[in-house]
Amino acid sequence: MATTKSSNSPKSSAKDDNSFAIAETSGKQVLFEVNRYYDLDRINAKEKDKITLENVLLVKEKDKISIGQPYVKNAKIELEVVSHKRDKKIIVYKMRPKKKTRRKMGHRQELTRVMVKSIKLTKGSTKTTVAKASSKKEPPSTSKKS
Repeated sequence: MATTKSSNSPKSSAKDDNSFAIAETSGKQVLFEVNRYYDLDRINAKEKDKITLENVLLVKEKDKISIGQPYVKNAKIELEVVSHKRDKKIIVYKMRPKKKTRRKMGHRQELTRVMVKSIKLTKGSTKTTVAKASSKKEPPSTSKKS
């Protein structure tokens, strides 16, 4: 008989417990996970500096998901600058046909490698979202004036 893996294995449950967050940085939206490295556009900071991102769009913790409108209140992502580096070189080639005009340029994007130290969501933000969701709207009045 064929054996199948159960979904209650420790590896799969540990992967489900991981929290992540989507944040806005340098004009892009990036999905951050704890203890992972990310290459972002150059950030003006020295190595080993701590950076906090407060433009958090979504936070997932275990079974809870908090979505911002547009940002989640009291949510922070703490990053540590690991190093500064440059990306692979890309070639930009412009040519106008039949005009003998050619232009070849190269570009290397300046990057900052960061490591995510923690994703924090304080308790106050979830209470406010629950309170907003449970508020009742008044029905419109149906009285007519003669």
